[in-house]
Amino acid sequence: MTAQRVCALSDLVQDEARRVEVDGVAIALVLDSSGEVHAIGDVCTHGDISLSEGFVDGESLECWAHGSAFSLRTGKPLNLPAYEPVPVFAVTVDGDDVLVDATVTLEVN
Repeated sequence: MTAQRVCALSDLVQDEARRVEVDGVAIALVLDSSGEVHAIGDVCTHGDISLSEGFVDGESLECWAHGSAFSLRTGKPLNLPAYEPVPVFAVTVDGDDVLVDATVTLEVN
């Protein structure tokens, strides 16, 4: 599967998460303060909570329900109660188009 257009770059609000779906996979998109777009799994690994309803803080996305924050770059939880990472997906920005490939999970150390 190839990357699919999920939204326009101009649709994203800096430091706010937006939920999109690609082939049935829920993804949280974040435009960070440096202008980089991140795509991570939208479901908190601690509970069945949408991360896109949470809070962006620098390079992390915090679950609103229990407070676990996940790195936008690695998907790793930065604090408890979550201890399992969320997937991180490949993002391409082509002009004003944001494309995500939900079949490619990035492994970042």
